[in-house]
Amino acid sequence: MSEETLPEAAAHKAGPPGAEPAAPPESARSTVDGDGPVSESDALQSLADGGGPDASERSEAIRAGAIADMIAERLNSDTVGTRIGTLALFNETVSFGGGFHTGGVRTPARPIGGTGTVPLDDTELAEHTELYVHPDGYDEALEALRERHVLVLTGPPGSGRTAAAVNLLSEALALNGTTGGGCHRVLDVAGITAPDWEPPAKHSGCLAVLDDGPAGVAELGTAGLRGLAGAVTRLRTAQSHLVIVGGHDLDVLASAPGAETVARHSLAALDPVAVVERRVLGHGADPELRDELRAMLEATGAVAALRERPSASHATGLASVVTADGDLAAAVARLRDPSEQVHAWFHVHREPEAISFALAVAVLEDSGYLTVTDAAMALHRALAPETVAPPDIRFRDRIGHEQPWIETVFAEEGGTPGPPRVRFRSSLLRQVVLAYAWTTLDGRRDAVLGWLRRLLGHADLEVRARAAVAAGLLARTDHHYAVHRFLKSWAGSTSWPVRQAAATALGVAGAAPDATEQVWELLHEWARGGTSAHERRLAATAANAVGGLLGRDTPDRALNVLRTALDRGDDWGTLTPVAWGGVHLLHQGRVSEVLDAYLDWSRPRDMSPMVAKTLSAFVFAVSMPYEPTGPGTLGARAADGVVPGVPLLLGGLPRHTPRLAELWARALARKPVQDPALAALRQWIDEYADQCPGALDAVRELLVDIARKPGKHRERLLWWLAKWADDRERPSPNSAVLARALERSV
Repeated sequence: MSEETLPEAAAHKAGPPGAEPAAPPESARSTVDGDGPVSESDALQSLADGGGPDASERSEAIRAGAIADMIAERLNSDTVGTRIGTLALFNETVSFGGGFHTGGVRTPARPIGGTGTVPLDDTELAEHTELYVHPDGYDEALEALRERHVLVLTGPPGSGRTAAAVNLLSEALALNGTTGGGCHRVLDVAGITAPDWEPPAKHSGCLAVLDDGPAGVAELGTAGLRGLAGAVTRLRTAQSHLVIVGGHDLDVLASAPGAETVARHSLAALDPVAVVERRVLGHGADPELRDELRAMLEATGAVAALRERPSASHATGLASVVTADGDLAAAVARLRDPSEQVHAWFHVHREPEAISFALAVAVLEDSGYLTVTDAAMALHRALAPETVAPPDIRFRDRIGHEQPWIETVFAEEGGTPGPPRVRFRSSLLRQVVLAYAWTTLDGRRDAVLGWLRRLLGHADLEVRARAAVAAGLLARTDHHYAVHRFLKSWAGSTSWPVRQAAATALGVAGAAPDATEQVWELLHEWARGGTSAHERRLAATAANAVGGLLGRDTPDRALNVLRTALDRGDDWGTLTPVAWGGVHLLHQGRVSEVLDAYLDWSRPRDMSPMVAKTLSAFVFAVSMPYEPTGPGTLGARAADGVVPGVPLLLGGLPRHTPRLAELWARALARKPVQDPALAALRQWIDEYADQCPGALDAVRELLVDIARKPGKHRERLLWWLAKWADDRERPSPNSAVLARALERSV
């Protein structure tokens, strides 16, 4: 039934012309939160309330979802063209060599007598000493070794600490003019502390390399470095030197009381690009050749790869590819492939302290250090419940030697360094770490999932957002498992933050080509659901999910989901989530597509529920002020001329006037939509027009277009504009201006 065939309310003196009568009153069949169909009146009241009593929780969840979209967009752009984070990564045989290496594996020489040492052969010495790049502080370490005869040299794995030790020993002997004894590797470290230990020869250098971790330090015996006093005396007598090489635990031991008899030095971070340059060009390279090499390293991504994995062995490996005229780009791609690095790390580190921090960074990457460590401790409690007191875990001390793939950075905030933030050196690692932990650490999956679920209720919205994105990355590994393990229960939750997290996770999972179709099928399934409260929440989550990045990239599919969720006959229970889904798509820059869909869905202009629902969703959209979620949000970038605090569609009037005029005309002529439509129009005129440059002129053109349409639109608009202009309590000057303009229009 069209507008023109309906009885005109203009026959009543007190009423405006051209208003359709309301549909027959419906009995209240259920509330929005109960099972069964939701009535029109309940749904419209919920929509007017912005979602009811949980509007504040919804608002927070929406902001968290917008933050998550920004995070997910960056994540997707970082991994364009890659296939990571899937089980396919973990089906191949992986070696744990730690990257490129030079030289083969040698059979150790036979120990000399009872000293427990073997000499380093000329080839090994040459590998370490030829073309060596001195790190910062090298000269100080050399002087300390010459003076004290025993040096504890520490540094993280990959820092070139063994090569540094060999060079220090060789130079110390050379400077003393006593190279005859050569350099030796100590096989029995504990034997050094024995009362009868002697250097293998006069004028010799000894190298003792300890394993990382407490087990390596334990090789020194219970006396530790205090037991080296006798060795120091005998080394001095023999004009020999000893360097003990290790990691963080050895550094802690060397700084403890009782270790004053030996010198200690911590290696500074090396410059892996300088190592490549030295290995390729030698000493005193021509500046032009150095610039040419640096350009090649930049162009092939080698510089970025070495920043991500700044290991001496990786640098020498790439140098060997360059000198052999090999495929440097392929070598760089292998080095940047995170799968082997993740495999190797988890193969070595199995304790909860290490795993909890790695997973906390993977979930909350680029968050503040304190936020990450708090989350890591929460996960640690889940993995290893405390029995007495909280463990003394100092994550910052462990990063360099235990988590070489992680770094802390100090971002500038207002011109001064802000608090440290934590992230992986490679943008590809986050997904692979999560996927590996989720698919491999079988006994810890429940603890990880429970921990992730608790993060969704965190007071910090960024934490919620990052946790939701992480859940989406987990869902990429096995979509079917994720749906039945956590996504469906989250999507049907009564908690807005949890439902928002499910929507975000589905959007992240759907961005993976392997899971795209499965995600869309699931969203359509939920949109078609029944009338129970749980099924409505699933449909609401589907509507929310398509309002994010998933819908921005494929708006037609998103709008099909929204239509399916909305078109439920006399059940109005999905009106609010579908209306919000439309608003979210508008804020993603899909204005034309959303308006075209609303025009199509309301085209019959009859008394069907679908028409009223569609026009109600449209009025909701024109009523909602745009609120940016932060600098550079998707909506702010996608919608030119948008003004914060003003409905986005008002700023878009000049570009979309024909569509908006038709939708406004339908809404203003259709009960029960007419009342909220009139309220929204007056809000545009009285509140928003003065906040948005040129908006009042655009509204005038809009009203003129509406007035020219067949029917009672002109009379209706003039009646209401005059009423608002003459309102005793709240007169509207803008309405008076618009009424005069409308009267002059043809």
